[in-house]
Parts: sequence; structure tokens; C-alpha cells
Amino acid sequence: MLYNIVMILIFIVCVLIILVVLIQNSKGGGLAANFAGSSQIMGVRRTADFLEKATWTLAISLFVLSIIASMSIPRETIDPNKSKIEDKITNMPGKNETPILPNTQPPTQN
Repeated sequence: MLYNIVMILIFIVCVLIILVVLIQNSKGGGLAANFAGSSQIMGVRRTADFLEKATWTLAISLFVLSIIASMSIPRETIDPNKSKIEDKITNMPGKNETPILPNTQPPTQN
């Protein structure tokens, strides 16, 4: 259950980080400048700072969620001293039956 929730969160973070990276431009142009130019609530520099902080936050959260997902993978609880091959051999159907071997003796002459 925890694994499924973490995987959904990882998917959401991945989509968000893709969107944030596509919005920003390293040279100060791109969509970030267009958003800031149309409304002067935040300047271009503040928009770039926000997008950079959002990128780092999403990247760190993706890293942490990946570690949590790897620790919460559902696993079988088996005895570490018992081999799976040995278990298959002991539970093999017909293991108590006498095997039928071909006759290796030459035929007797009458």
C-alpha cells in the first residue's frame, strides 16, 4: 500500500519537474520572461529564482521518494537459510514413487 502511494507521488513529482524545467530558460528568456513581462507582480529575476528553487525542491523530493520506494518494495518473507531450489525438490510431485528405469540387462535365452 505504501509502495503504491509513493509511486503515485513519484509520478506527480516527475510531471511537475518536467513542467518547471520546460518553463525556465538558462539565458533569462523563454516562458519565464514572458510570464513576468505580462504581469509585473514578480520580476524576471524573482521568477527565475522561484523556478530554480522549485527545480531543486522537486529534484530532492524525487530523490527522497525514490529511496522510500526502494525500502517499501513488497517482498516475500522466506527463511534465508532455505534454498528455493531445495524447496522445489522437496515439494516435487511424485517424489516418493519408485522411478521406472529401462531394463539394462540383456535378454535371457531359453
